[in-house]
Amino acid sequence: MTSTDVPDVHVPTPHPVRGPLNAAFFRLVDGYGHRVLGDRKAALFTDLPRTVVELGAGTGANLRHYPAGTRVIAIEPNPAMHAPLRAAAARHHVDLEIRATVAEDTGLADASVDAVVSTLVLCTVADPAAAIAEARRILRSGGRLIVLEHVAAPEGSAVARLQRTLQSGWRWAFEGCELQRYTGELLAGAGFAEVDLERFRAGWIFLPVDHLVAGTLHR
Repeated sequence: MTSTDVPDVHVPTPHPVRGPLNAAFFRLVDGYGHRVLGDRKAALFTDLPRTVVELGAGTGANLRHYPAGTRVIAIEPNPAMHAPLRAAAARHHVDLEIRATVAEDTGLADASVDAVVSTLVLCTVADPAAAIAEARRILRSGGRLIVLEHVAAPEGSAVARLQRTLQSGWRWAFEGCELQRYTGELLAGAGFAEVDLERFRAGWIFLPVDHLVAGTLHR
């Protein structure tokens, strides 16, 4: 399979240290993340079309779930992620196109794709509501937005207190990642024809991001 890059659009200036460190971190925890979330992702990613847009594709953690020959349009603004992303595409025989842009502005045409995937991404984008609206814009009627995102813990819980305590340092270390976003509510109110979301605990060692929401939204 081939890999094609398109010109950058609205690329944020990457941090010279945090960008590469985040890429290295996500490569390091890839196997562990797959053990914890792999079955749930596999269930979410059933019957995907031949072309998929993935928001925040990172180092390619999801590519193992796509059938060989799938064309993946990867929206990934961190250039340090691109080399491992290409390597993952080669391993899994995925036809990869990298767009070094942000989820709020993919540059894709209206109603041009049948599936958009967003996993552990909406916590980091500057405007999650705009990113969700962008996914809805580029989806054809009947298309799917597939999500798996960490969210704010219930107010008053020990994890919520931990999230508030760590928020500032966490945001800096993970380039904008917000621990207390109400992403489920944003998704539910985004105007999709059908919303099927489940809230759950991952049960992994990353306690600040242990509360997640996953499911499918139909255009």
